[in-house]
Amino acid sequence: MNNRRSKRAATMSRREFLKGSAAVAGAAIAWPAIVPSSVFGAGAPSNRITMGCIGLGGQGTGNMKGFRGKSSCEVVAVCDADAGHLEKARQIAGLAPAFSYTDFREVLARDDIDAVSVAAPDHWHVPISIAAVRSGKDVFCEKPLTLTIGEGRVLADEVKRYGRVFQTGSQQRSGSEFRFACELVRNGRIGKLHTMRVGIHGNNRKCPPTWEAEPVPDGFDYDMWLGPAPWEPYTTQRCHYQFRFILDYSGGQMTNWGAHYLDIAQWGNAVDDTGPVEIVGSGDFPKTGLFTTAQNENIEYTYANGVKLFLKSSSGHTHFEGTEGWVDVTRGKIDTEPKSLLTSKIGPDEIHLYESNDHKQNFLDCIKSRKDTICTAEIGHRTASVCHLGNIAMILGRKLKWDPKDERFVNDPEADKMRARALRAPWRL
Repeated sequence: MNNRRSKRAATMSRREFLKGSAAVAGAAIAWPAIVPSSVFGAGAPSNRITMGCIGLGGQGTGNMKGFRGKSSCEVVAVCDADAGHLEKARQIAGLAPAFSYTDFREVLARDDIDAVSVAAPDHWHVPISIAAVRSGKDVFCEKPLTLTIGEGRVLADEVKRYGRVFQTGSQQRSGSEFRFACELVRNGRIGKLHTMRVGIHGNNRKCPPTWEAEPVPDGFDYDMWLGPAPWEPYTTQRCHYQFRFILDYSGGQMTNWGAHYLDIAQWGNAVDDTGPVEIVGSGDFPKTGLFTTAQNENIEYTYANGVKLFLKSSSGHTHFEGTEGWVDVTRGKIDTEPKSLLTSKIGPDEIHLYESNDHKQNFLDCIKSRKDTICTAEIGHRTASVCHLGNIAMILGRKLKWDPKDERFVNDPEADKMRARALRAPWRL
């Protein structure tokens, strides 16, 4: 099965966001004996994919439960910097304490694990995923895939170099309504596509106006939680769900929900391997307090094929407009004009997009077949890049020109510095 053997704090300025970017060392440790799936024949009863789950907050625990529910998968290790999350997950997984860890490198050092699920905070996605790929693991990593454009390029290249199977957790691609909407667009049912409109949900947490340093709770490895991010004093409001509203760890709702609905826009526009060429936007950033990401967004993208994409804070959806109609899609609902498109059939000689009806099962199936998943590292990187380009345009407050082939800004050194960030020692890519 596995061919492994052959603003910081409230005082942060936006200028600090310009700071530019792990071959993570493994540990030599003896492990409990679990036989890896790779030693069994294809038809053997025990031929199940062994998985370690890294990051066990709400999303990570949900992913773990999802994989445990698959007959072809066995969760054999859990890992989290928060002892409370870790113990709860361990009990759900039915594992002995020896199979739970606070350091992901201990999971990656185990030769009996085929794949890992990564659902740590966003700033950890790429360092853990790269280390997993280099250790011979296949990877299911949550969205948004990256914290910066530069690290995404490294990850996508490493996945290709090491020949690993990688699934980005943009599960809307495995939703039939999203696939059908994009097939309608790609097959010209709305005429020539000229405009896309994307709505992303607004902030669901208020910015704490003030904060104070607090003692780190017992059982929480805060230094590990920070990892490659700049050191800052601990406060409850910095960690767990709220991390997504601080630029050191995430990109706000722009990357949280943008990674979903911009992903569908890229799919429908047939630009999975590229991106926009021009970006301009404005956003409302907190002027004081702990949070530093935009509270609302208004961004315009232009693609090389002339298609315009307008993103605003609103309800989550992706809307395609063509010369002969439109398609609007959100979770569980699709609408069209003309209405007859709702019953339109995609013919055998037309464009049929990658079909997956179960994002996790698609990952497991691809581990066995060694085929590409529906949302590869390259796709996840390109989608995340569109999100980051929007954030950079809002921060700088001016129109930017982007070269999606070289993944650099055109004649704009200041913007180019924002493609990557320095990692806190000893972490590196």
